[in-house]
Amino acid sequence: MRFVIVTGMSGAGRGTSLRILEDAGYFCVDNLPISLVGKFAELIYSGASEFSKVALGLDIRSGRTLEGLASTLDKLAAAGHPYEILFLDASDQVLVKRYKETRRNHPLAQDGRIIEGISEERKKLSFLKKRADYIIDTSSLLTRELRQELDRIFIQNKDFKSLVITVLSFGFKYGIPSDSDLVFDVRFLPNPYYYEELKGLSGNDKEVQEFVMDFEASHRFLDKLIDMLQFLIPNYVLEGKNQLVISIGCTGGKHRSVTLANKLYERLRENADYAVRIEHRDIEKDAIVKAR
Repeated sequence: MRFVIVTGMSGAGRGTSLRILEDAGYFCVDNLPISLVGKFAELIYSGASEFSKVALGLDIRSGRTLEGLASTLDKLAAAGHPYEILFLDASDQVLVKRYKETRRNHPLAQDGRIIEGISEERKKLSFLKKRADYIIDTSSLLTRELRQELDRIFIQNKDFKSLVITVLSFGFKYGIPSDSDLVFDVRFLPNPYYYEELKGLSGNDKEVQEFVMDFEASHRFLDKLIDMLQFLIPNYVLEGKNQLVISIGCTGGKHRSVTLANKLYERLRENADYAVRIEHRDIEKDAIVKAR
């Protein structure tokens, strides 16, 4: 029997996660009253249940009774009924944006501001986050990436990678990404933009990659960056950080930054202790601007 409690911040993907688990063969129940959680667990562990994989969704809508969940979880553990807690989280900025896009009201905001409801929700759910077996920050995750992560944890039964690293290329002329944790400037490297045969290509093309990496400075930068990250990443993990955005910028975000971001991504993927994704924010921006 695998019993997963799916919870987290409203708007962070709890409902989506339940649907993903349901598609994967889990029997899913959403927003069961807290007073019935213990009885529900006893039922599925009694042997009378036909289900071997169960996911239970719980969120702030449980109201005051949510505070009683801690004692219920303690009783389950004492009775020998194992459970896992999946906590979905996202940054305040992203949560506010999602609520505004869907025009939904936050359950704790009432007539107040969304950000106030989010702040109150974080306080009320803090005890669950501390007890969580898996914390997934969906701030920059696509639905397919969330599906892949849940599949890896709950279907393939692979070890959970608590830290997700996003390597992000960008162009300084379009602004530094607001969610960056670390920002590196590679405008010190020769610019392929000034070479007619390379101008229309990007750092995803072999010709541009060969041009950029033909300079010793590119390799020295990459080696020194890897060396620093090998020191920083384990310390970020110890501090409980589960999302790290490493942004690499050049002028337009099309050539140098894309090349170095790709190379960094390849190097980081060699380590199995954390998950790595890559994104090229501005790689098509020049084409769009010129077309206007």
